[in-house]
Amino acid sequence: MVATAFPRRALVHGAGPTGALAALALADAGWAVCLHDPLQAGELCARSRAYAFNHSSRRLLQRLGLWDALAGCLVPFTALQLSDRVLAAGVAFGAADLNGASRRGGGGAVGWIARHAALMTVLLQRLADHPAVNLQLGAAFPSPEPPDLVVAADGPASPQRQALGIDLWHHPYRQSCLTAQVELRGLAAGQAWELFRAEGPFAVLPLGSGQAQLVWSAPTERCRQLEQLSAPAFLDRLAGVLPAGLEPDALLDQPRAFPVALLQARRLSRGRTVLVGESAHRCHPVGGQGLNLCWRDVAALHRLALRVSSGRLRPEQLPRRYGLQRWPDLILTLLSTDLLVRLFSNRSPLLLPLRRLALLLLARWAPLRRLCLGVMTEGPCRPW
Repeated sequence: MVATAFPRRALVHGAGPTGALAALALADAGWAVCLHDPLQAGELCARSRAYAFNHSSRRLLQRLGLWDALAGCLVPFTALQLSDRVLAAGVAFGAADLNGASRRGGGGAVGWIARHAALMTVLLQRLADHPAVNLQLGAAFPSPEPPDLVVAADGPASPQRQALGIDLWHHPYRQSCLTAQVELRGLAAGQAWELFRAEGPFAVLPLGSGQAQLVWSAPTERCRQLEQLSAPAFLDRLAGVLPAGLEPDALLDQPRAFPVALLQARRLSRGRTVLVGESAHRCHPVGGQGLNLCWRDVAALHRLALRVSSGRLRPEQLPRRYGLQRWPDLILTLLSTDLLVRLFSNRSPLLLPLRRLALLLLARWAPLRRLCLGVMTEGPCRPW
């Protein structure tokens, strides 16, 4: 932690994974932080879902001294199978396709999966133990002295963003996303899948012990129907979608469907307030980019907060600098996920040759695989 006689004060709205990490990042940079959320700790942890973490998130967690604390709840995967089910063609990504720094720093893992409850338990405990953090959960909003910085990390419906009058670019997809946790027979340790199907992408993320998180994109009406099926009927439908060699044995939670959309705030700051995470942007879940993009917001905030603490940046300059730094990554990531959905979620005869060529080049040319995996695991703006 950076020592300073007169710590700057920050107020963070929202104690989900992104808001909690933003509070820890600011505290690490030498700021006094008040973190507020109307939900209690138990409510914040009570979500049955899992997240995919890439190397950009690993680097941030290591910088904040959280990587070892989270090691027990992270399930690594060392192989990612990309498959076009319409063309019956695919590409396998592995540790050899990572750059040297990622391969060494991540122990050869392409990425990691963590359950929401386990992740939030660690983050909230670290927040409760940190002397620079004032944790205000499940209580009326406190009225502290005016902070030097306000961080809005209160989700896609962000009351803070709305209060500031910041508008959105919003594009709803003709798909919804259904998530479920299942027990699978034939699930190899360390194997993840991203299947491109005409109705939408379908991901299988390993949770360890033969369990997996499913992220199933499909037309909204189909997702609603799947959500309402009995467990045996759901598993029957799932059996026809899974990769060859996998068979569903048990449904571990209630499938939940939610609409997906491309969302981007028209500005990332106003006055002393910065928008972080889904209060500022949201993308299609294809490729597992959502939380990693949010945490790259936190990484930028951490770097700038350190500059303020060291006297190299005036605090009133931080919000504008944050916006300037984040726009390139946000635009490229949102456009690339949108392009993947448009290109692969169809049977258009005009696009099939292009898809076949792309998969052929990826399969045969290792530098192109390294480039694509670098974009997926480090973000589009990092030199791999």
